[in-house]
Amino acid sequence: MARPIVIVGASLAGLRAAQALRNGGHEGEVILVGAEAHAPYTRPPLSKELLAGVQEPEQAALPGGKVDVEWRLGTTATALDLERRQITFEDGERLTYGKLLIATGARPRRWPGDPIGLDGIFMLRDLDDALALRAAFATGPRLAVVGAGFIGCEVAATARKLGLDVTLIDIAPQPMTALGPAVGARCAELHRAHGVELRLGAGVDGFEGDGRLEAVRLADGTSVDADVAVVALGAVPNTDWLADSGLELQPGVVCDATLAARDAEDVFCAGDAAAWPHPMAEGGVIRIEHWTNAAEQGPAAARNLLAAPAQRTPYAAVPYFWSDQYDLKIQVVGLAGQAQRMRVLEAAPDGGRLVLGGERDGRLVAAVGFNAPRRLPFYRGRLAGMPPIEDVIAAVAADEKALGDPAGATVPA
Repeated sequence: MARPIVIVGASLAGLRAAQALRNGGHEGEVILVGAEAHAPYTRPPLSKELLAGVQEPEQAALPGGKVDVEWRLGTTATALDLERRQITFEDGERLTYGKLLIATGARPRRWPGDPIGLDGIFMLRDLDDALALRAAFATGPRLAVVGAGFIGCEVAATARKLGLDVTLIDIAPQPMTALGPAVGARCAELHRAHGVELRLGAGVDGFEGDGRLEAVRLADGTSVDADVAVVALGAVPNTDWLADSGLELQPGVVCDATLAARDAEDVFCAGDAAAWPHPMAEGGVIRIEHWTNAAEQGPAAARNLLAAPAQRTPYAAVPYFWSDQYDLKIQVVGLAGQAQRMRVLEAAPDGGRLVLGGERDGRLVAAVGFNAPRRLPFYRGRLAGMPPIEDVIAAVAADEKALGDPAGATVPA
């Protein structure tokens, strides 16, 4: 009897992989294992619509959850034996696979050191986190957000729209530093305009309170009064269970260009837990923690899992993600962190639309759009070849859709 295909991770990448297996004609046994008890759901609303109370959990459910697989939800993998092709679970059960797809995602980076031990401190990654934080918001607390990355900024925006007093804290000089100073400065201005107090360039020494949070203590000796804090320090991939497996971890599972794990037979990876050599990384590996990557990479890994090695296709989709804050939609294509400087590609006269191009060695490596949803596909379609940025500026100028001020001005990267 043929051994099953096992997918470990039942969120977006895992579900899309399972669907792709069936759509690809695989009729054998497929087992989909998920650590959460919930059926697969979409995560972007957790920091926005669901947190704000305008969406309920059932509305976050991902379509296609009725795919023909054996579901094992509420089941956590703890070890992988590549030689025996066995996965061990927390209850001691061992499952033998024929082929394996790892899609275990990521978890929030915890506060360093000992557990904080105070009520009122939250992290946001899953549905239960969002519901618990939503309940805490209902009391109208003073909120401190520690970490001004994507999640931290979205939580701050949602809380302000609910009328909460919000302080956004980060050791970096600007929010969303992964996108560079130009984007960070615009985000800082946005949050100030909506009444968020920014404490930037400020390290956090700890949290104070008697059983419940009362203040966040900063490294400069000052403190921020708060009843609730959200710790948003980024994420780490859920690959701890693979530490003794022999797979290469950096800390995501290192794969080849087709998403097959290096030095392992019939093991593939997709989503937040995958690290692979994207062509734009110029020989290095990247790991992308965003919704679109999981949605596109899950099916790609599944199709390669079914294919003979010579028929596998490299995964080279240009990264794309977005962040909604207040009435501003920020969209990014490419690898903004690799840009040496940013240049204005489009700027509407009314200030409502702005597109910045990330340049490295004279080539376009990223585009960041502010309220420019119709324009980002234009740039995503060109970024795969990392074209000379002057060619892109010329193409924008010739594009009748690109109305606005002349492009080409330089802003800090």
